[in-house]
Amino acid sequence: MGIKETNLKDCYVISPHVFKDERGYFFESFNKKTFEKLTGLSIDFVQDNQSQSSKGVLRGLHFQTGSFAQAKLVRVIEGSVLDVCVDLRPKSSSFGNSFSIVLDAVDKKQLFVPRGFAHGFLVLEEDTIFSYKCDNYYNKEAEGGLIFNDKDLNINWGFPEINKELSSKDKELPTLSEYLNEN
Repeated sequence: MGIKETNLKDCYVISPHVFKDERGYFFESFNKKTFEKLTGLSIDFVQDNQSQSSKGVLRGLHFQTGSFAQAKLVRVIEGSVLDVCVDLRPKSSSFGNSFSIVLDAVDKKQLFVPRGFAHGFLVLEEDTIFSYKCDNYYNKEAEGGLIFNDKDLNINWGFPEINKELSSKDKELPTLSEYLNEN
């Protein structure tokens, strides 16, 4: 497993070693000992989630607040996404900055998103299956989010806005400035 820190503190791209032969492939998608040794972070995943989406669907930018904050290990099982995260930790050297990466079923890279980050993804292929491990349980009362097109975040989603399919909830999310003023 190869691990590389992104421009955001404690946020890592993980490249598993994929073994292929005429039968298909095999790879270890997570190894706690290896992850902790290479990152210095201790993690205990307690919940796995999976979604299926059509091309053009944008999910996010979401996060859990307070004691319900979640770290996530995300990956694509089928298809591809543009995966985006934003550091919302006020004392972090990378506060307010974002990172994006294309995750797909071909190279099987994963992204570790630490607690205190907003996270979202834009689906790039039909019938994309997205999977993520969380180190804390979901709590509806602790959910939060940021609008995907916040001009201050300046995230390049790579698609015209008219092509993005958003949930009604995601259309009403605040900007980072609005969120900070409310909390």
